[in-house]
Amino acid sequence: MYQALLSQLQGSIVKRGLLPEPDPLTRFPMGSPYDMLDDIGRRLPQLLTQPGAREYLKGCHFPEFDAADCQAADAELRLYYVRLGFIASGYINQIGQPPCHSLPANIAVPLVKACERLDRPPILSYDGYALYNWYRLDPHGPIALGNIDTLQNFVELYDEHWFILVHVEIEVLAAEIFRALVLMLEHWCAESINAALWQIADCLEKQLQVLRRIPEHMSPELYFRAFRPYIRFFEDVSYEGVNQVPLSQRGETGAQSSIIPSLVALLKIPHKPSALTNHLRDMRHYMPAGHRLIIEELERLTPLNSLAEPEPFNAVLENLALFREQHLHWAESYINAHVSDHRGTGGTPYMQWLQQLIDETRAYQR
Repeated sequence: MYQALLSQLQGSIVKRGLLPEPDPLTRFPMGSPYDMLDDIGRRLPQLLTQPGAREYLKGCHFPEFDAADCQAADAELRLYYVRLGFIASGYINQIGQPPCHSLPANIAVPLVKACERLDRPPILSYDGYALYNWYRLDPHGPIALGNIDTLQNFVELYDEHWFILVHVEIEVLAAEIFRALVLMLEHWCAESINAALWQIADCLEKQLQVLRRIPEHMSPELYFRAFRPYIRFFEDVSYEGVNQVPLSQRGETGAQSSIIPSLVALLKIPHKPSALTNHLRDMRHYMPAGHRLIIEELERLTPLNSLAEPEPFNAVLENLALFREQHLHWAESYINAHVSDHRGTGGTPYMQWLQQLIDETRAYQR
C-alpha cells in the first residue's frame, strides 16, 4: 500500500537522515577541470575581505559542469554547486561593498546550468550550506559535533562553522524519525504507529538539545554582522548570459530543511492558508528533489488520527512546538534584536510567522 514511500526511505536515510551517502567530497580529484574551485573556495573567506573581490571573481574562468568528465558525477556535482553557490552569494552580498544586482556571466551561466541538473533555483540554499557542506575529522567516527567540520565558509570565524555543524547533527539525528516511519509503514496498525510516534518524539527532544547548543561557539553580534548577510536572499538580481530580467530568490534558511515539513505532512497539521503557507510550499523548490518526493508521499498518507493514541501524538506535537520555540528564541536574540528590517534570510517576516506555526501546532493537540 505504501511501497513507493517505503522504497524512498530505505538505505542511507534510515542511517543518516537526509545527509548524502557517501560523505560529501572534500575536494575534486587531482587533475579535475574543477579543482580551481577548491582553490578559490579555500581563499574565499580572505578574498571577501578585499574591496577588489568582485572584480577578481568576475575575471575568473569557471568551467561548466560536464558529467562526462566525472566518475562520481553526483558527488562532484554537489561539491561544484557548493563551491560556486558560495562564490555567487559572496559576490552579490559582499559585506562592506555597494549593493549588487547583477551576477556576471562567468558565474551565472555555470551556476544556472548546475542548478538545472539539480532541479533547484540558482542560489546557495540549505542543502549547499549544510547538507553537502561537512566532512568527518575521523572518517570512522560519528557524524556528530566534535568530529565534523565544514568544507566551505564565507568567513574565517569558527562561529560560522558551528552554526552550520549544529544543523548537520540535527539532520543526522533525523535518521531516527525515518526509521520510525519505516516501522509505521511496514506494520500499519495502532501498536506500530504509537511506538513510532514515541520514537519521533524522542528524536525531536534530542534535536532540541543540539539546537540549544548554538551559543556555545556562536556570538549573536558576529552572526548578525559577519556572516548572516552572505546567506540573504537575492532581490532583483540579473543573471548575465542567462536572463537579463531581474529575479528574486530565497536565501538559505532552515525552512528549506525537509525534517519539519515531513512531520507536518505526516501529522496533517492544519496551518491556516496564508502568505506563510505559500512561503513554506515555495521553500520546497529549494530542497533536493528526492526530499520533496518524500514530503509529497507523506501528504498522501492516510491520517493517523484513527489509530494513534492522544499521548504519543501530542508528545510529537509538543516537542515540535518546543523546537520551534527555541528557533524563535534564537531568531529574537541573534537577529531581531539587531535589525530594523525584520525579514529573514529567506525574505520573510519571521517573528510573526514562527509564532503562528507554534500556536497552530499546539492547537492541533487532541
